[in-house]
Amino acid sequence: MKGIKEVLEAELKDLYSAENQLVKALPKMAKGAVSEQLRAAFEAHLEQTRVHVTRLEKVAEIAQISLKGKRCKGMEGLLIEGSELLSEEKKSLSRDVALIPAAQRVEHYEMAAYGSAVVFARMLGLTQAEKILNQTLEEEKKADAKLTQIAEGKVNPAAMAEAQEAMAMNGKGHENGKASKPAAKAAAPAAKKPAAPVKKAAAKKPVVAAPSN
Repeated sequence: MKGIKEVLEAELKDLYSAENQLVKALPKMAKGAVSEQLRAAFEAHLEQTRVHVTRLEKVAEIAQISLKGKRCKGMEGLLIEGSELLSEEKKSLSRDVALIPAAQRVEHYEMAAYGSAVVFARMLGLTQAEKILNQTLEEEKKADAKLTQIAEGKVNPAAMAEAQEAMAMNGKGHENGKASKPAAKAAAPAAKKPAAPVKKAAAKKPVVAAPSN
């Protein structure tokens, strides 16, 4: 069973690095959210993630393995994408719409990793470690479901309404612009045509009297 323990160790190291990276990233995600509900969800998950780090340390102690020496590149890539979203897009509800699936990709990554770790702990007969890992797995699932609830119930409808309002305002502005052009023409005084030049009367020829016989 030594091979399975090595696989579990690699999985736990990956998770430990991922959770610690997430602890640093979540405050930025919370600060970048417009929706109060989304901000609160990120802040709540930050506290939860700190607990997850402590749990992993407990599992490592039970399994007698080290968590040092590995950086999770998978989580690093996901967080870089989220960071680019925050820096490139203007703070708005539309950005919140994109921020939610970015956060859910992180949750799905963790759910896959914790799910595997639970199975490996079970295979090794590490009952207590399995229980701890499964507790975190269930919390990750709930965090993902919460993000879906916020997206469908609040952020997506609000962003759609915001976009429709902006389109309506742009449409009104375009119509007002068209209407103002003929009005301006009507207000402008008509240019006067230059007066036709006065023709001079033709000079009359003098009448010459016929000579008398």
